[in-house]
Amino acid sequence: MRAPSTMKTGDNPQATQATIMVVDDNPEMLVFLEQMLTRNGNRVVTFTSGAMALKLAGESAPDLILLDVMMPGMDGYQICEQFKQNPRLREIPVLFMSNIGTTDAKLKAFQAGGVDYITKPFHYEEIQARVGVHLNLRSLQQMLEFQRLMERKVRELSEAQQATIFAIAKLAEQRDEDTGAHLERVQTYCRLLAEQLGKDSPYAAHITPDFVECIQHASPLHDIGKVAIPDSILLKPNKLSSAEFEVMKTHTVIGGENMQLVYNHYSGNIFIGMGIEIALYHHERWDGTGYPDGLAGKNIPLSARIMALADFYDALRSDRCYRKGLSHEEVKAMILEGNGTHFDPVLVEAFLCLEDEFRHVQDTF
Repeated sequence: MRAPSTMKTGDNPQATQATIMVVDDNPEMLVFLEQMLTRNGNRVVTFTSGAMALKLAGESAPDLILLDVMMPGMDGYQICEQFKQNPRLREIPVLFMSNIGTTDAKLKAFQAGGVDYITKPFHYEEIQARVGVHLNLRSLQQMLEFQRLMERKVRELSEAQQATIFAIAKLAEQRDEDTGAHLERVQTYCRLLAEQLGKDSPYAAHITPDFVECIQHASPLHDIGKVAIPDSILLKPNKLSSAEFEVMKTHTVIGGENMQLVYNHYSGNIFIGMGIEIALYHHERWDGTGYPDGLAGKNIPLSARIMALADFYDALRSDRCYRKGLSHEEVKAMILEGNGTHFDPVLVEAFLCLEDEFRHVQDTF
């Protein structure tokens, strides 16, 4: 059933294209209401029997129901209760009509699930106004339901994409048998740092909830380019030669360029955009001595600066085939030594605020 349009025409207070079901055992009342409601372009279906109305509504749900109270067989209250028991029909607004104007009758109507109660005899303007209000509310409700559905679908799609990308990054990581839960820990470190920067730092204005979520899910892409590095270099247990190190450094460009190909097709995707920044620049240094482009200071994207510290901490705390992982205090001392040279001083300050959390993450995974 198409949602009612709220477009107005002429002087009508409410001109819609909606399907309205009218249930009344009085044929003359049905004719009167049908003529009245079709003047604004509504489609009107009429029934003298609640059972027939329930059957048709189950096959093709209307947008609104006008329901008489006193009828032979099932009365209006019973009919409305049956409508509300059907998941497909329970959200349809039901307007009761009756020549009984007592408070008890109205209360019973609302308890049965009705949204309004119109006392007979009624005026043309009153019916038009009340029907118009409830059709507009129904239209708004349907739009909100559609919006929530789309938001849920987008969220599900985003989560599926993130899970797929994480799985690819994890697969690439498996080539290095010593990394363990490196990606999971780095995700947490990046989120912690971003949240800390958002609380009280010169970068607080740039740290939005989207930034925090994005860096958490984009961080596993930082070493995706290593899939192209030969095993003889990637898995070498000893120190790399100068030539080998030059090859290893290319993983930043390889990762960034390959994600750029994806970004070219999805240019509005901030997740992939941040993934490019992180993959390409997470080995840049604050003093400009890093690679691949020798960027310095704030010319290095903030996401890459966060990643640089998170990756440095985890890499040195973790065991490798050629050495044991260092203690928290040892790595902390190295980070302080690199304050203003390797690392952004603001990031170092954030790390110091979070060092207990960093230590806990390393011990927990």
